[in-house]
Amino acid sequence: MTRPTGDTMPAGTTGGTPQVLLAHHLKQLKLPTVLREYDKVARECARDGVDHPRYLLRLIELELIDRERRTVERRIRAARFPAVKSFDTFDFAAIPGLNKMLVLELARCEYILRRENIIALGNSGTGKTHVGLALGLAACQKGFSVAFTTAASLVNQLMEARDERRLLKLQRDLQAVKLLIVDELGYVPLSPTGAELLFETFSQRYERGSTMVTSNLPFEDWTSVLGSERLTGALLDRLTHHVSILTMNGDSYRLKQSTSRHPAATAARAEQNQATNEIIDPDTGEITTS
Repeated sequence: MTRPTGDTMPAGTTGGTPQVLLAHHLKQLKLPTVLREYDKVARECARDGVDHPRYLLRLIELELIDRERRTVERRIRAARFPAVKSFDTFDFAAIPGLNKMLVLELARCEYILRRENIIALGNSGTGKTHVGLALGLAACQKGFSVAFTTAASLVNQLMEARDERRLLKLQRDLQAVKLLIVDELGYVPLSPTGAELLFETFSQRYERGSTMVTSNLPFEDWTSVLGSERLTGALLDRLTHHVSILTMNGDSYRLKQSTSRHPAATAARAEQNQATNEIIDPDTGEITTS
């Protein structure tokens, strides 16, 4: 067998159309951006008098940028966000009690490296889910794996996995995620079995990964959801050991947005409500309100 020397090209590179062979090799090497851009960049570099090393550098940089974009998109899909939201669209002024500086610091995702937790507490409609989604998106962009779910959905998944004898695998998958976001804890009371499975999930992540929980209930009312003071105490002990707490009480963020978008409809409803409460006195003909 003849081995290629420094002056000999490998077999297959000298026959056929160069563009076809180049496309084939770039596909084999999984360099789709180089394949898509090499001709255009070559023409730009020839026009600008750019040498070959810089030409290659531009191509490789484009490939790396596009590869990172695709990787982030895969993380976002894997997280299963119900919607993709960022802090660019979050109205901090609507929730004056929220510590904006702390939220923006958390968006840097250093807490994930420290395996710390986040708990967002506040009444319904104050943007807790939006904050969770935005922090999840930031984590994906920083290179961390994320899983987003509601508390009720997570418990259902755990119970189904237990019934189908695949609970250990699901628990391992949940433990491996760098950031687990559990939304809406407190909206649906949990069964004793469901509460225990949720507690196990949080316990297995304790000091191994970051967990974010949003709830419409203060800590003292979590027993009404988990059904056990002992379990609630043990759960809070683990969640709050290394934690940042976001206080998000205030007027409903969603209601404000809805009212501002539909002022005419809001006024019409108010007039209709007033009309339904009006009573005509049959003796005097005067209109009164009940």
